[in-house]
Amino acid sequence: MTVEALSQEEIGERLAGLPGWSLDGDRIGRTFRLASHLAATALVVHIAQVQEELNHHSDLTLGYNTVTLSVHTHSAGSRVTAKDFDLAARVQALAPAHDAK
Repeated sequence: MTVEALSQEEIGERLAGLPGWSLDGDRIGRTFRLASHLAATALVVHIAQVQEELNHHSDLTLGYNTVTLSVHTHSAGSRVTAKDFDLAARVQALAPAHDAK
C-alpha cells in the first residue's frame, strides 16, 4: 500500500490540532517533560507498544526526565504522512496518563 506525503498546508492544519508538536525539516516531533527518569522510561515503553500496534516507528530519545519523539514515513521518501499524525495523536492521547507535559 502506497502512503502519500502530505503537503505543507496539510501538515500545518494537522499540527494545529496537536499542541506542542512541530515540523522540523522532514519530520514532526515533540519533547515531553516528566517528573522523573522512571516516569520518562515508562512513557517510552508505552510509546513503543503503540508503535508496534501501528507498525510505524519513530525515533525516541530518552533523557533524564524527557522523552523526544521524531517521526516521518520512510516508505514515502522520508516525508510526513497521515501515518505520522496517527502515531502522534495516539502518543498525545496517552501522555496525560504519564503526567507528561
